[in-house]
Amino acid sequence: MKQAIVHIALVVRDYDEAIDFYVNKLKFELIEDSYQPEQDKRWVVVAPPNSSGTALLLAKASKPEQEPFIGNQAGGRVFLFLNTDDFWRDYHHMQSIGIRFIREPQQQDYGTVAVFEDLYGNRWDLLQLSPNHPMAKRCQ
Repeated sequence: MKQAIVHIALVVRDYDEAIDFYVNKLKFELIEDSYQPEQDKRWVVVAPPNSSGTALLLAKASKPEQEPFIGNQAGGRVFLFLNTDDFWRDYHHMQSIGIRFIREPQQQDYGTVAVFEDLYGNRWDLLQLSPNHPMAKRCQ
């Protein structure tokens, strides 16, 4: 049996501002942006460059009860984990374009990590896993 988590839905305020952040600032690839007339919404999928794993589905809040979750999908905890092949390259690039880091880089047993916030305040780990970490081979 082979299965995979294909998408993670990320509740956003506006499709275009979210696309701008993920594609133009984080350099994610825009995989799909299509209109679904039966539901009057867009299906917007982005993914880190050159990745083949899970992608983000940017899901615009469509009901008032969804709006409080914009930027707070994990109750203030780190929600998403962006692994990179060059931590310092990406860290310095992100700093140079104004990405807000709320925890400075640290070396841990599992690799190098810093916590940043996306445009809505969701917390992310930027990390470069140590080569011997169990997840490192899965991220290649």
